[in-house]
Amino acid sequence: MKTKSIQTCIRLISYSVLGLLCLILTNCKPKNEEPEFLLRTALLVNEEHTWFKAFSYFGQIVEERSKGRIKVETYPSEQLAKEIEAIRLIQAEVIDMTTTGSTLTNWFEVATFCELPYLMKDSTDMNLYIKSATGKLMETEMIEKAGLRALGHFERGPRHLTSNRPIRHPDDLNGMIIRVPNVPSFVTTWSALGAKPTPMAFSEVFTSLQQGTIHAQENPFAMINNAGFSEVQKYVNLTGHVMSWVYPVIGEKQFQKLPDDLKALIIQAGKDMQKYEHDMFLKNEQIVVEALKAKGMEFIEVDTDAFAKKCESAIYQSLSPDMQKIYKELKSQQEAYAKSNR
Repeated sequence: MKTKSIQTCIRLISYSVLGLLCLILTNCKPKNEEPEFLLRTALLVNEEHTWFKAFSYFGQIVEERSKGRIKVETYPSEQLAKEIEAIRLIQAEVIDMTTTGSTLTNWFEVATFCELPYLMKDSTDMNLYIKSATGKLMETEMIEKAGLRALGHFERGPRHLTSNRPIRHPDDLNGMIIRVPNVPSFVTTWSALGAKPTPMAFSEVFTSLQQGTIHAQENPFAMINNAGFSEVQKYVNLTGHVMSWVYPVIGEKQFQKLPDDLKALIIQAGKDMQKYEHDMFLKNEQIVVEALKAKGMEFIEVDTDAFAKKCESAIYQSLSPDMQKIYKELKSQQEAYAKSNR
């Protein structure tokens, strides 16, 4: 009996020691689910848009390349905040990343050229601007005045007007209430064209169109399709009034908190994200056009020269003397490039 009691005690002690060792080993395991840096991204687009897919790709490669030290969480459809709110939350270090463009005019004036109506005709003009001294100035101002660092750019394609009556000439606007983003040059342009521009958050546009609070809105093809505007709008009027892009950005404070190796990693991942998104954008444009037609939208050719001429003076006069100088420089640059490539 004594022998059995001793053996039982030994077994109990062994189980206790083994259990203790397991507990110690479990507690010593690294917690991979807890990254050193968590980057929260707020987007206005939904999960089907190329920007969301691009940020998902960005998050994947960043997590892989950093071996889990950085994790990116991306929230679509303004779940975290609308665009201006998102920028302010980034500045307050509550969230970390978003996409933005001409909305930055709320922080610095040169951002107006990011989406100035009837300034750029195509993606060639757009890329000339981005690579120009003015484009570099914009990225510097973004850091110094808005606390945001650009990680690349996403081409949006031209913006077009949607409506429930065809618009071929500025005279057809007849006081039409048009939703525009909160960008001064957009308000100036549509006012000069005879419409009634109304700044409004993107998330409110569908319901406002549905209820008749507004009569029209303007956006690139992909945004028109992803927002389901074909359900509440009949016509896509090919105004092509803005050749636009947005910047995927990270808060400068957040970026500076990263060690040098992770800063380099983020910058390279941003370049890779831009290429990834651009490839999707090129494939997506024609697909989206066909999708909108299949949903019953009619595409209307417009007198773009009449639109451009009617608002040109108002746009130019709305600029400060410094911005007027840049405007002339950009126009000269475009003309010189066009002549050299004839």
